Amino acid sequence: MEYINEKLVEFNNYIKFRKVAIIGLGVSNIPLLDYLYDKKAQVTVFDTKSYDEIPKEILDKITAYSFAFSFGTDSLSKLKGFDLIFRSPSCLPTKPELEEEAKRVAIVTTEVELLMKMCPCTVIGVTGSDGKTTTTSLINAILQNAGFRTHLGGNIGTPLFTKLNEFRPEDILVLELSSFQLMGMEVSPDISVITNITPNHLNIHKDYEEYIDAKKNIFKFQNENDILVLNYDNEITRNCAKEAKGKVIFFSSNEKLENGYIVENNVIKKCEDRVRTHLLNTDEIILRGKHNYQNIAAAFAATESLVNMDTAIETAKNFKPVEHRIEFVREINKVKWYNDSASSSPSRTISALNAFDEDIVLIAGGYDKNLDYSVIAKPILEKVKVLILIGQTSGKIFEAVKNESDKENKKIDIYMCENLNKSIDVAYKNAKPGQVVLFSPASASFDMFKDFADRGKKFKEAVNSI
Repeated sequence: MEYINEKLVEFNNYIKFRKVAIIGLGVSNIPLLDYLYDKKAQVTVFDTKSYDEIPKEILDKITAYSFAFSFGTDSLSKLKGFDLIFRSPSCLPTKPELEEEAKRVAIVTTEVELLMKMCPCTVIGVTGSDGKTTTTSLINAILQNAGFRTHLGGNIGTPLFTKLNEFRPEDILVLELSSFQLMGMEVSPDISVITNITPNHLNIHKDYEEYIDAKKNIFKFQNENDILVLNYDNEITRNCAKEAKGKVIFFSSNEKLENGYIVENNVIKKCEDRVRTHLLNTDEIILRGKHNYQNIAAAFAATESLVNMDTAIETAKNFKPVEHRIEFVREINKVKWYNDSASSSPSRTISALNAFDEDIVLIAGGYDKNLDYSVIAKPILEKVKVLILIGQTSGKIFEAVKNESDKENKKIDIYMCENLNKSIDVAYKNAKPGQVVLFSPASASFDMFKDFADRGKKFKEAVNSI
């Protein structure tokens, strides 16, 4: 008998002829244009871009569907009288216009929240300041190798709400979830993972507490039958266990846990009632760095109730770095070049630096998210021989490193460059055989690039053209 998703049927009937707002024409919301037109909703599209900045194919679709629209910096001034509002992740629910509509009993939600609420199968969600994408991708690979039909989405992959009718109860939905997606969310995955929490996106969130509270929504609505996987080494995530309703599984690379998963003496182990079972040597793994061994431990914990551990171990052994995450590009004159463009915060770049035993030529800098760069100065002095800086944060990083070098009376060569191509030229001229050139910006990309993927792609193209 064919499966029917009753929740989805009910939603589709509800939105017929309802007033629906789509805020933001980003990746997650664009598929909603076709879907809502097909379901006969009365749609108005909002975006802070001007009419001339909206892609022509989107404008053509809006016109063909006879959707109303409001574009420009004050577009939300017309957000009044809607039944349902799909906000883009970057449009936080604390915006006054959204709060006013919510008071007036409008439903304010996101594509990914409704996906989770109507999903008929097990949901696994991963969040964290660092390591989200690698952990999510590895969990998905483990499940697929175990024979599950999975759907990969959220902050990774493709928007999935419009494909809900294809989901079956025996499938598994695997989601990477950002703080922007989690903020205001009123549903949590069945199995949730928090890799770590460190300061990030403070140019958008009101403060660090708002960012932390958003992350906590990944487990806030769980029940006693659900699972929460936490990093024991991170104080904030460790303390989340006190608020958990379901089973908590810790992972650690610093502590010998009685129960959970640990990285100890270059071995990933499972701990159960103080008995430690050897699972995997780190020299058997393609991924580099202690942070990635933690990501593997987290993935093991998230999937232990669903798959045979042998399958998880074999998958982890053969799992390659996700693009733009300590991704090997090429070797030139016995110098290895790595693209780590996804490292958009100091903590992520510190993890990347610690993944190498070789001396490093570091290219860093980019868009300023109002983060503290003093934390990166000492690791740079310890690991980096040549520092090359670009972008808005170049001055901040320079000052942090200079202050630390004056304090320790330790000097390194620092170059300030006007763009990425110039920084690659400087790295090529200064790198010595046996060293690595690491492009790990410790900053976002929006000062010079569309996003971190565009930045990483341009880095690889330039390196491959040397």
